[in-house]
Amino acid sequence: MLPAWGGAFQPAPYKPSFRKFANPAPLGLCAFALTTFVLSLINASTRGVTSPSVVVGAAYAYGGFIQLLAGMWEMAVGNTFGATALSSYGGFWIAWALIETDGLGLISSYESKLDATHAVGFFLAGWFIFTFLCLLCTFKSTVAFFSLFFFLDITFLLLTVAHFTGGADGSVHPQITKAAGILGLITAFIAWWNAAAGMLESSNSFFTVPVMHFPWSEKVKSEKAARSD
Repeated sequence: MLPAWGGAFQPAPYKPSFRKFANPAPLGLCAFALTTFVLSLINASTRGVTSPSVVVGAAYAYGGFIQLLAGMWEMAVGNTFGATALSSYGGFWIAWALIETDGLGLISSYESKLDATHAVGFFLAGWFIFTFLCLLCTFKSTVAFFSLFFFLDITFLLLTVAHFTGGADGSVHPQITKAAGILGLITAFIAWWNAAAGMLESSNSFFTVPVMHFPWSEKVKSEKAARSD
């Protein structure tokens, strides 16, 4: 049986690497999932916590640096999509951590808090566009893989809107931010699901997780062709 595409972070038909490398996708997916999970809990104001300071360390080390490494290793195994997506989101988390690091003064350099909030909105809008491009690459893969980028894209969209529709004092829109937090939590669990699809196999588990291939995917079409022969 071929590895699940979601777990391989490969939207095209699965192709084993010519190198004897491990699959780096689950590492990158787990790094993305955990950092997204913690930040989304804060965006959703869970237990009344609204400061994202605790996420900065995870964004630098796990969601940023480790995910960036996973993206570079995807390059080594010949997975262009995985290399582009994981490396880019690793860069996103490092950039977000830099923005949130008070000592750098990136936010305080703006004349007003409102300008700073809108500038962060520009940043998030760019990631919404990039995630949409990634989403376009998943239409022929699996429901699990497609869902990851679909919910992530909606999360970025809501965060962007929240930064543009907040108060005149530069505060973000609380209800929209909370909605983004809830969708971010869904995104995190889907990322973990795809990671599990890449890690669980017959050698280490009694079960695997379903990823549900689309009926029009290349895998399903090849299976139908094989049965017809």
